[in-house]
Amino acid sequence: MAAVYRKFATQADPKVLDAVRAIAAREGKQLQAVIDEALRDFIDKKKHGAPRSKVLTAFGESLAEYDALYKELAK
Repeated sequence: MAAVYRKFATQADPKVLDAVRAIAAREGKQLQAVIDEALRDFIDKKKHGAPRSKVLTAFGESLAEYDALYKELAK
């Protein structure tokens, strides 16, 4: 089933809006899709108060790959 969207109006800093539009164009997405993704990420961040799972996964992979280096740097 397709998602149902509700329209709303807001304002944004022109530089922020230009950056979001550039991201949408670069990724071949509609502005609406990029803003929706950003809002979902914001909600997830606020809801959990902790890093997102993608961040934790990347951190774990980094630890696995560079564990010896990190231990040397910690000395």
